[in-house]
Amino acid sequence: MGMSQLFSTELLPASDRIDAWQWNAQQICGDCRIQLPRASFHGSIEVREIGALKLTRFSSSPLSFWKWPADSLSTENRSCIVITQIVGVRRYVQNGAEVLLKSGDSTLIDSGHPWSSSCGTECVRLYLRVPRWMMESRLRTREVPIGQRISGASGVGAALSRLAQSLYEEAARARGEGSAAVLEAYFQTLAACLLRRESGGQRTPELLAHIIQFVDAHLAEPTLTPVAVAGAMGISLRHLHRVFSATGATLGDYVRARRLEQCREDLSDPRLSAKSITDIAFFRGFSDAAHFSHCFRKQFGVSPRDFRELTRTNRSAAAGNFLSGLTSHHRYPGLN
Repeated sequence: MGMSQLFSTELLPASDRIDAWQWNAQQICGDCRIQLPRASFHGSIEVREIGALKLTRFSSSPLSFWKWPADSLSTENRSCIVITQIVGVRRYVQNGAEVLLKSGDSTLIDSGHPWSSSCGTECVRLYLRVPRWMMESRLRTREVPIGQRISGASGVGAALSRLAQSLYEEAARARGEGSAAVLEAYFQTLAACLLRRESGGQRTPELLAHIIQFVDAHLAEPTLTPVAVAGAMGISLRHLHRVFSATGATLGDYVRARRLEQCREDLSDPRLSAKSITDIAFFRGFSDAAHFSHCFRKQFGVSPRDFRELTRTNRSAAAGNFLSGLTSHHRYPGLN
């Protein structure tokens, strides 16, 4: 029979509930910072085992937390956490990718990287912790898709949600071959969900157009990374790079080139002459002034400062020539 450990605030005085929750949550999640309301908090945590894997059910009133990895990226303790939302809408963020889970939706988190989660309502979710090596083996890939929403509204995603809840219900009584069979069905369904996400349901040209449209709309955001773009598109990082390779450039090169072009336009705009070069660079998504200057010189063969001065000089010369022409026309109209 599977192990079951239960903690609940139900019988605790209201003044003791928050400290008790934090202590119990940290026994499971490790080093984390939890933000809880100071009034009327309640919740429960139950850990069950199935096939040597831990399945945890968290149920609580609104709370947020920030988790720092206790598992080294290179150790065997590193895990993937498959999260299935049961009640409420919850936001998860990892590596710049944000996913919003509704009831029935699922996602994967890597325990080797920091991540955070928040919910403003009553919330119930299941966490299945799977060793990273096992997840790679089950999915037959070393690039496990992290931070992608698997919709539980219908189809195979809905089947995954039902199986996750079945795992939880069966964990207390599943034995040997029975638990192995349930887990096998679960992992096959998870792999099918991720394989479907990998294809994206779109032809490559359509998907590429959506990627470029998304990137162009978010160029000013320093957090615009390939991981964030892949998460927003609902595809794996590997698939993103494969699709974008059709442009002949990497996504990083494209983002940098577009930002530099925008900066060049801003530096030549007389209406922005009062803005500093650093302000312009930061406004366009760069986060390091020295790095921006180096990239600008490499792209255009001149420093941002010299480029701005050159365009200012050219404008003054052009204006002078224009005014000189007007004066000549006014004094000697018969020559024209």
